[in-house]
Amino acid sequence: MLHKQLQQFISEACQQGEKVEIFKEEREFAVKHGLFPNNIEAVTEKDPVFRFADAYIERCDKESENLLANETATFLNQPITYLKKHQNEFIYVESNWFELIGVEAVSLEVDDVFGTYDVMLGLRLQKKYGEAVKEQLKSVLAGDSGNFELMFSSEDGLWNLNFDLNFVDGFNEGMSLNEAFQLIYRFLFKLVEAMEV
Repeated sequence: MLHKQLQQFISEACQQGEKVEIFKEEREFAVKHGLFPNNIEAVTEKDPVFRFADAYIERCDKESENLLANETATFLNQPITYLKKHQNEFIYVESNWFELIGVEAVSLEVDDVFGTYDVMLGLRLQKKYGEAVKEQLKSVLAGDSGNFELMFSSEDGLWNLNFDLNFVDGFNEGMSLNEAFQLIYRFLFKLVEAMEV
């Protein structure tokens, strides 16, 4: 799926005569799988700080799920500890980059009981990948295997995935929300990439 999506993205950009601008993860994958046309010099690697520059961002109430405010990308410059100070809120992010890897949207909140940063999302992968996804999650998340939940929804054909960001390699509580969402993206990209093998 990732191979096909990225190939289509690159192909469309080339057909429109645009310079292909992608981030490190996509560039490495494209080089590895030979997805670039011959004029690879037309490809530039974007600074990861801009990955969510055009994302749709909401702050919502955890209890009612009501929208509190739409935010711009500058809101993501807040420290991740914003969520500990506003435990009644979660942050919901939609992005074309999440779509590229088969993720509908990502929500981030602080767990009321354990105080961990919980990531919730819907992952578009076929049901047959269930065991492979579980094994990959077990191998890459630090700590015990209780730090994620994975359940397939036949209704919408998505894997509902929840995991503790605290157990992802590279996490630290001094990061910004932008850095946290970049880390989430890299983690999910590697997860989806592992299903391509």
